[in-house]
Amino acid sequence: MNLLFRKNKNSSVVTREDVLSALQKISDGDRDIVSAGIVSALNIDGGKVRFLLTVDARDKDRKAWLQQACEQAVRALPGVTQVLAVMTAEASAAPAPQPLKKAVWHTEPLPHVKRVIAVASGKGGVGKSTTAVNLAHALTAMGKRVGLLDADIYGPSLPRMMGLGKKPDVEGGKIVPLVAHGIACMSIGLMIGEDTAVVWRGPQVTKALQQMLRDVVWATETAPLDALLVDMPPGTGDVHLSLAQQVPVNGAVIVTTPQDVAVADARKAIDMFRKVNVPIIGIIENMSGFADPATGKVHAIFGEGGGKRLAEASGVPLLGQVSIDMELRAASDSGARYADKAQVYNTIAAQILK
Repeated sequence: MNLLFRKNKNSSVVTREDVLSALQKISDGDRDIVSAGIVSALNIDGGKVRFLLTVDARDKDRKAWLQQACEQAVRALPGVTQVLAVMTAEASAAPAPQPLKKAVWHTEPLPHVKRVIAVASGKGGVGKSTTAVNLAHALTAMGKRVGLLDADIYGPSLPRMMGLGKKPDVEGGKIVPLVAHGIACMSIGLMIGEDTAVVWRGPQVTKALQQMLRDVVWATETAPLDALLVDMPPGTGDVHLSLAQQVPVNGAVIVTTPQDVAVADARKAIDMFRKVNVPIIGIIENMSGFADPATGKVHAIFGEGGGKRLAEASGVPLLGQVSIDMELRAASDSGARYADKAQVYNTIAAQILK
């Protein structure tokens, strides 16, 4: 990551076409770097220009040259006040054979962060992001300092659910997380925009996670975090392994619905975390029932007892059951704080920091 700041007295507004035209003047072999697909995720916010450059991870000399050339080209445009060029690495399609080595785990703690807690599910659509956001709210209400990292690179939900629309600032080569409802927040969606699709291979995704962990000022000595909650993507893939390899993860909270299909995937998530020596704090059963507002009758839309059965079979606590609530859905869509009348998230939050 390289940051360049330049004040420009020209009040012109830089456009996407201006930036692409400047970058098209830089060649990579027979084609310009835009046509070659090296430039992606271009975002312009006033005079701030941000984009990604993807090159072979092994070509260090080319990376340095390309970064410098792109910075100079965009910096020269009228109206540009800041350039953020993020280098991402893509493995060669035909890498040279390398001798097998043992995996290296870089588990140096994040500065001034007391706990890192993963909120995972194994399956998409079970309300994992909603759970992570509301646990962060509950912990903050308890007087804890909390950070929230959206590690779902392909489908980030944090910006909308926390009511965030602007881009984070950069100070001293580090990204400053945005704060909403007293919670420090970071998501790839804040960097590239809500409507921009992330079309990356695994190495790029894990590099982005590393940057959001290490290149963000999550806490300081005078304002440490009691907990950094990491909203994990569905599945048990690159991001999960990368998180466990990069920082000490103090525990994982597993979210499931009562439905057998969701429970089966949650069981796989538990197995994965255990294989990388991450303790399972407990299980949250989401969407455990819906109370008809007219009659008060509870309907088990997604079945009953799945979370409890999973907890018993796995030998971990059932932290709580969260019912379907239209107010919860509305709060998530609007970025407002959910009025947790049943205090279910507060009860769960009190358990995860024991």
